[in-house]
Amino acid sequence: QVQLVESGGGLVQAGGSLRLSCAASGNIFRTNDMGWYRQAPGKQRELVAVITSGGRINYADSVKGRFTIFRYNAKNTVYLQMNSLKPEDTAVYYCNTDRIEVRPGLYDYDYWGQGTQVTVSS
Repeated sequence: QVQLVESGGGLVQAGGSLRLSCAASGNIFRTNDMGWYRQAPGKQRELVAVITSGGRINYADSVKGRFTIFRYNAKNTVYLQMNSLKPEDTAVYYCNTDRIEVRPGLYDYDYWGQGTQVTVSS
C-alpha cells in the first residue's frame, strides 16, 4: 500500500523560512509528477508547485522567486523550500503524486498526503 507522508510544517514569522518534505512509501517502482498544493480556510485547494520525474518545474505565480521545489527520485521524495514567507501563505499544504508505477507497466493514480499546517504570523 502506498502512502505519502509529509513533514516540516509549523508556525513561523513573516519573512521566515520552512522546508516541507514528502516521502512516498510502499510498493513503488517509480513516481511520476510530484507536487505541492495548499488550501487556506474558506478557499479552494490550489497548486503551489509541481516537478516532473524529469525535473521540469511549474510554480504558482504567487510563490515564484520565494519557493523552490526539488526531488530525489531514488528516494521518491519531494521537498518544498519556502523562503520569505507571508501571512497569505498560511494554509494546509498537501503533497501529491499523479501517478505511481507499482512495477514496470503497472500504474496507480492520484495519491495525496494527509496535509501539514503552515502558519505565518505577521
